[in-house]
Parts: sequence; structure tokens; C-alpha cells
Amino acid sequence: MTSFAGKEKERVWKAYSRREVEGMIAEGRSIIILDGFVLKVDAWLKYHPGGPKAIFHMVGRDATDEVTVLHSPEARAMMDRYRIGRVEGRWVNFLPPIQGGVFRPLGEEEEDVADTPPPSSHASSRSPSPPAVFDEGEGLRNRKVKGAPSVSSVEEDETEKPFDGMAHLDMLTKKEIKLDLERYPPLDGATQDEIMHKYRLLNQRIRDEGLFQCNYRAYGIECCRYTLIFIAMLFFLRIGWYATSGFFLGAFWHQLVFTAHDAGHMGITHDFHTDSVIGIIIANFLGGLSLGWWKHNHNVHHIVTNSPEHDPDIEHMPFFAISHRFLASLRSTYYERVMTYDRAAQALISVQNYTYYILLLFGRFNLYRLSWAFLIFGKGPRRGPAWWHRHLEIAGTIFFWSWFGYALVYRSIPTNAQRIIFVLVSHMVTAPLHVQITLSHFAMSTADLGTTESFPQKMLRTTMDVDCPEWLDFFHGGLQFQAIHHLYPRIPRHNLRRTQKLVMGFCEEVGIPYALYGFADGNRVVIGRLGEVARQAAILKKCQAAAAREGIH
Repeated sequence: MTSFAGKEKERVWKAYSRREVEGMIAEGRSIIILDGFVLKVDAWLKYHPGGPKAIFHMVGRDATDEVTVLHSPEARAMMDRYRIGRVEGRWVNFLPPIQGGVFRPLGEEEEDVADTPPPSSHASSRSPSPPAVFDEGEGLRNRKVKGAPSVSSVEEDETEKPFDGMAHLDMLTKKEIKLDLERYPPLDGATQDEIMHKYRLLNQRIRDEGLFQCNYRAYGIECCRYTLIFIAMLFFLRIGWYATSGFFLGAFWHQLVFTAHDAGHMGITHDFHTDSVIGIIIANFLGGLSLGWWKHNHNVHHIVTNSPEHDPDIEHMPFFAISHRFLASLRSTYYERVMTYDRAAQALISVQNYTYYILLLFGRFNLYRLSWAFLIFGKGPRRGPAWWHRHLEIAGTIFFWSWFGYALVYRSIPTNAQRIIFVLVSHMVTAPLHVQITLSHFAMSTADLGTTESFPQKMLRTTMDVDCPEWLDFFHGGLQFQAIHHLYPRIPRHNLRRTQKLVMGFCEEVGIPYALYGFADGNRVVIGRLGEVARQAAILKKCQAAAAREGIH
């Protein structure tokens, strides 16, 4: 009997032109390019465990690298059933509809059927962050520099319209794009193809060296640490040291998150259901947070990293704005609402560099809110391989509030004042985790360099690593290697330090700056970025006030 794979090899696939693919997308089809094949994935949208939005951001694009690093070989092979044809030659990406791409149905403007990118399919009708356009004849030079200088350090090369706040923001956007174009390799096809080729060779080398294989002994040590911390929490609870007990409970949650993160990326057993159950037990049963919500959020984050309009991990309005573009009241494609720059946002962002650490003390309470909304409104898949995850998560959440809320807080602590202290301390102790998560992205570029930028270059441009001694790895939990993790999300965290050396060599070879800061230096850069946006908010406010005085609308 001929196998399915054998039949696939024997099949003669229809060759689709770029114009034909555009026409299918204009009809509402979800088309992605994978290893040179055209995939129509509409039927998979409601089954995708990571949610449909992660797929929407790949429509019209070559998704080979994103699919390879985020999925198991089994899931990757399953996608072959959605093939409908192939493309010839090098694929030129469209701007996905969710990001503002405009597509022409077949039959319109038939004189443009040649495989050249029409302007309408590469630009949003209303984009506050216009993508960069690379002129191959210009030959922009890559300059490797340390650190990420402020946008304001770029020379003033454009004249700002008087009293025009939006013109001021547009000028800042162009400066940020210019800075990245000067620091990173050119965006022409030959350069980006070479980066992708060497990145895939690196992937194979990492696989050959066994760095995708999990170190279960290391997880045994982790479990011993978790158990000792939890026992310490119970001991101090028993003797009435409630603040100390709360400290150890917070430390317990802090450590658990790292393993839940690994499981969510299938980085432990590499089996979807096994790792999902491990993640749900840790996140829901022991931590009260939804692993399903995290997957929907985090998968999008890994694809559109540091995009103000699309990445939910940097969308914290009205509390924080890490880019001046948030001051233009952007619409979030993830939350499907406008992040309004209103009076509350104006007040909070003007002091965000001072309130950053204070607000992160309460970050865990916001995660409860997001988790409950995800589970209550049934936003996860109800069919497909993950259909039962929501039910297990709901059971886990009820279990968590039973042991934590009722048995621990209500039954074991005698007074309301002591209960409040216990809850606040246990939640505030997790603040370093929130600092760690934001640290690797808040300081990095939010510029949109367009559809020609390769996946590895974008990840390295928008993500940084935190340097720390090896003995502190347990405290950072692998999240200090965020640049490495974004390039290879499924590598177990205990192998990330070894992988870092290989990635550094890759960056040196292709000319991509590798962002590496110490923990203190990284925090200073983040605070500097928040302060810079706060200053731009003050300038915008002055522009608006001046425009009001002059009667400009």
C-alpha cells in the first residue's frame, strides 16, 4: 500500500501565481506559504490550539520558519493535508489582511497580473507606523553597535509642522525606522535569503547537537526546589508568620511559571497532550492562571514581536506605552479595540518611568482577570485536539481557589488584616517575574520594517538577552535568554545557555547585532525608554494645546 507521504510526493501540484494567491485571499481565504507549497487553512482556524489570530498574521506570507520553530514535527507533517498547490521561485510576502493589507479579487485590474507586488497589497489604508521601503540601489550599510540608542539621538532631518502633534509622531516613527535600517542588514531579497539559509543551517546544527532533547535530571532538581519552597510556606503558615509564609508562596509561584512556560512550548516531553497537561496542572491547578489564555496570547507575541498594533505583550494602555505610536490611540488587532490615549492614559504615561515597578507589583492580579475572561467566554478551541483543555482548565481554576482562597487564606489565617498581608506579599513577590518578561522587549525596537524582513532578523531586532552568572539561572528560569528562545521556542530552557554560543556565532556571521545586557543595565534601558515616551507625551500635549490656541483641528 502506498503511504500518504508517498502519494504526496507523486502528486503533481498546481502552480499558483502570486496574483492568484492574492485573489483567494481577497475572497476571504486564509492562505499561507509553507516550504514552497500553498496551504488553505480555513478549516483549521477553529481547531488551532494557539488560536486563529496567530494564523491570521501569516496569511499571504511565507510561514516556513515560524511554523517550524513553533510546532512539533508531527504537527508540521499534519499541515501537509491542507496543501492545494505550490509556488514557483522566491515568494514575496503580502501584508496580511489583519495588519491592514488590501487585496484585489481576480478579475480586477487584469493588466497587473504579472507576479509583481502591487502597491495596494503592501500598505494599510490607515497605518500609523508605515513600513520601511528598501531601495536595493541605495545599498544601506549595516553598522554593528552596542546598545539601543534613543530615537531622539537620530539627527533632525525633517521639518516638523508647527503645532501638529500627529506630524511630530510621524517624524519619530521615521527616525526609528531609519535607525534600524542603519544598524541591521539590508532588507533586499538576497541578503534576507542568506540570513534565512544560515538560520536554517543553525537549526539543523542545534538539532544534531541534541539541544532539543530535554534534561529530565534538571527538572528533577526543579521539582525538589518547588517542594522545599512549598513546605517552607506551610511551616511559616503553621507558626503564624503570615508575611514570611506569603513570601515563600510567591517564590513557589515564581519558580513554577518557568516550567509552565516550557510546557506551553512543548519543550519538556515534546508531546502536545502530555506537555499541555503538565502546563495546566502547574498554571491552573497550582497557580490559578489559564494556560490556554497564555498560549493564545504568547503565540501571537512570538510572531509579531514588539508590534504596537498587534503584540499583546506590549499593549498595556493606559498604564504603559513603550512607543510613541501608542500616543496616537492605536487599534489592537489582538484585543479588537482601540487603545485610547485618553485623560487617564495621559496622566499615567507621563509618570510611567516612576510607576513601572510599583504597578508590576500587582501584575498577577491582571493575569487572573485575563485568565477568567478567556475561560468564561470560551475563547479557546472547542473542537480539535485541544477541545477538552478548557474543561480541565476550569476544573483546575476551581481547585486553585479552593486550596488557596478557601483553605489557605480563609481557613488558615485568623484575621482580615493578616489575610490581606498574606495575599499582597505572596503576589508582590512575583514582581521580578513581570520585570523579567517585560525587560527583554520594552527596551527593543518597535519599528515596522515591512514584509521583506526575515524571521530571525526580526526576532533579534526586537528581543534582547539578559546576562547573568550560571548559578543565577534558577532565578531567571531561562527567560534571560529571550533572544535565543524567540529563535527556537521549543528548546528546553536548561539547554539555552549552550545554544547562546551558537546563536552569537550566527549573528557575527550574518551581521545582526546581538543585544545582551546585564540585569541592572537592562533595567536602566527600560526605564530610559519609558521616560523617553513620557517626554514625547509631554511634547504632544504642548502641540495639542498650541493647536487649540491657534484654532487648528
